[in-house]
Amino acid sequence: MEDNGFLDLSDHDSFANGVPHKTFERIRNEDPVFWTKEKNGRGFWSITKHADILKINRDNKVFSSAQGIRIEDQTEEEYLARRTFQETDPPEHRITRMMLAPAFSQKAIANYETMVRELAYDIVKNALSANEFDAVEKIAKQLPMMMLGRILGLPDSDLEWLVLKGDALIGNSDPEFTDHIVDKLDSDQYRFMPFRSPAALELYDYAEKILNQDININKDGVLSKVLDANSTENVMEPHEFKNFFCLLIAAGNDTTRYSIAMSLYQLSLNNTLIRDLKTNNHWDTCADEFIRLASPTMYFRRTATSDINFGGKNIKKGDKVILWFVSGNRDKDVFQNPHDPIISRSPNPHISFGQGGVHFCLGIWLARMEVRILLEELIKKIDYIKPLSEPTWTRSNFICGVKSLKVKVN
Repeated sequence: MEDNGFLDLSDHDSFANGVPHKTFERIRNEDPVFWTKEKNGRGFWSITKHADILKINRDNKVFSSAQGIRIEDQTEEEYLARRTFQETDPPEHRITRMMLAPAFSQKAIANYETMVRELAYDIVKNALSANEFDAVEKIAKQLPMMMLGRILGLPDSDLEWLVLKGDALIGNSDPEFTDHIVDKLDSDQYRFMPFRSPAALELYDYAEKILNQDININKDGVLSKVLDANSTENVMEPHEFKNFFCLLIAAGNDTTRYSIAMSLYQLSLNNTLIRDLKTNNHWDTCADEFIRLASPTMYFRRTATSDINFGGKNIKKGDKVILWFVSGNRDKDVFQNPHDPIISRSPNPHISFGQGGVHFCLGIWLARMEVRILLEELIKKIDYIKPLSEPTWTRSNFICGVKSLKVKVN
């Protein structure tokens, strides 16, 4: 579907050839707090400017996460069955976050640098054994998958299966990832499952085995630490742990994969970036720039808890409010030449991790490290990347990513 500047943001097909940046640019310029009609829903407010997104993201009293973070409507019963700490507000959100935060702190993640580099070295070496390959399959997919296992403490033998289920979960609108396409088939029987996906049932079963100690997890991993802390503090009930596990499998892999994939795509479009990275010290800034351009989690939803006039629009209590991070990250009022990869960009106030609000991504330090180190190892060994065909993109208005990118390298 070609982006003519007027695509339907509620339609997954509008994103099947990549983010409709022309549509977002028109909305930012003409009507940045935009009432968006919804094909199979009650409609929502699209917030498209960087400053407005930050303002709403900081106000969790008026703009709540506690009715869901995706566009789809949920009953109270569905919300309670599916929710994780992402779908809660303070002080409840803070309790779970404090239990998890130490494992994902900048200091804790720094301890993984040697491991990440060793894995990245092997991934690049294996990929470059051929000079033509799918850069997503051979490079971008591999490191997040392997690190997911190391961080969580899961067996290596299970990782490929877990990633497939995570893809089916978070890619529930893409026929390449699931046979049960959420907007094409009746998903009512799965309405109490995360993402209304049958893949959640299989991940629930796996999480149940972890709880029953039928799967050996590494005692130094995040899951073991969470379960140990939970045994004394009782923050998560078993069904909440299962939802949390689904979240980790999906969000802990796909978003970093698509950030790396965007990096490789940008390098293939502009090989001067490779020369620039070889000769100039941009390693402290390049990862954030590629993550800005990727914006893999394109939005989070909030729900208005009271009537409010915002941006000259009367938002009613109960209205859905969508924070389009992917649009704010291309706002020309904040980013000079917003569509260009400027790997020396500093400061870079992108909002890909939900910065500014209480729900900002715990994986921020790990994602930055993975993108940076993988590029460092790759750039040492190549002079150019040439695309052999157009990339394919996720069919989703929630998670954006390059699914495949056939390249030639030298």
